[in-house]
Amino acid sequence: MLVHTSVRTKNMDKSIDFYTRLLDLTLISRREIPQNNAEIAFLRDLKAEGAMLELTCYRTQKKYIQPDYEERLFDHLAFEVKDLYKSLDAMRSEKVTITDEPFRLSQNGPLIAFVEDPDGTLIELIERK
Repeated sequence: MLVHTSVRTKNMDKSIDFYTRLLDLTLISRREIPQNNAEIAFLRDLKAEGAMLELTCYRTQKKYIQPDYEERLFDHLAFEVKDLYKSLDAMRSEKVTITDEPFRLSQNGPLIAFVEDPDGTLIELIERK
């Protein structure tokens, strides 16, 4: 069972706002980790059905650079949304980077699109209907 996935952030407040407002996650906990000069926050979907997302902010980390797409080891996070176009409109109004407009992998497959979080982590949005 997957318990959580952790992604790094340079601005905890901005990331928490992004994931709670635009992807409907709920902040479960947030605390300092003095042993490694970091702060962590755990977020979860409203129904608590999926694994948690851990945001980690290392105070001493200075660079937050995502490699070019072809050089990334970590590919993306995926979130199911009820209305993909409505979600993308909300993200556009917040100036979120949309890397791939909606498309389907097959004729009857789910509608998907890709965006980036405030630190450039790639996120797949999936609408199943």
